[in-house]
Amino acid sequence: MPAENWSLPERFIFSGHPIAWGTIGDGPPAVLLHGTPFSSVEWRRIAAWLGQRRRIYYFDMLGYGQSAKPDADVSRGIQNQLFAALYAHWELELPDIVAHDFGGSVALRGHLLNRLDYRSLVLIDPVAISPQGSPLVQAAKENEKAFASLPAYIHEAMLRAYIGGAVANALRADEMQLYLQPWLGDEGQKAFWRQIAQMDDKYSREVEWRYGEIRCPVTILWGEDDEWIPLDDGRELARRIPGAPFITVPNAKHLVQEDAPEAIISTVLDFWNDQHSSAAAKRVLQQL
Repeated sequence: MPAENWSLPERFIFSGHPIAWGTIGDGPPAVLLHGTPFSSVEWRRIAAWLGQRRRIYYFDMLGYGQSAKPDADVSRGIQNQLFAALYAHWELELPDIVAHDFGGSVALRGHLLNRLDYRSLVLIDPVAISPQGSPLVQAAKENEKAFASLPAYIHEAMLRAYIGGAVANALRADEMQLYLQPWLGDEGQKAFWRQIAQMDDKYSREVEWRYGEIRCPVTILWGEDDEWIPLDDGRELARRIPGAPFITVPNAKHLVQEDAPEAIISTVLDFWNDQHSSAAAKRVLQQL
């Protein structure tokens, strides 16, 4: 879908803050959860294809994209509460979930802590195994105000370098701008460093010992050249989730949505087809 057609026309009020969301397609429900420092725009090449099989819901998390950017808690600890509220607002029943980066953590926390039930779960380079956090994260934790008050041109240069490190193939200027725009200006700059400073391993530690309790089929997809979250974390995650296949994507870094959107589309559609076939087979066996 062209970026200019990516639309989040709906608003949901969460703790007094407007959350931007949209939907596309028809069929059983599915939800796309974005990562950081991105927004739902990372799904713009993917949503319409998946929407041929599902009614796709997507949203910008609190503090991200087109949603409100309050001086408040925007950590993973609040995002799974937001997701649970949207899940109820949308009146979802057993949605398929596709989640990237810290959206993967939000999906896992929603499932294990909020008891949200999923038909299936696809995790793409998720934040799931501790320890986590780059030197930049540690510096931002200790100096959030200093980073938030950097000259705008320095902030933008750092942001460009940071986002550029998530892709194997350099983004075009218009593509980069999609990811930069929410974090520019005084509000955006403060929001960017706020969410960085609030990153904390504890949100993974609260659930990672429970991955064996996941109640739905899971597939894990990982950019082979991811420099943000090690490939070994993906292998360890697959080890902790019984029956979860671990699929690597060649020539892709952390933002697989940009480097290889076709890999996500084919993996997700194949996974959904497999689950549909398995469910149909079970129904036949029950009738025998």
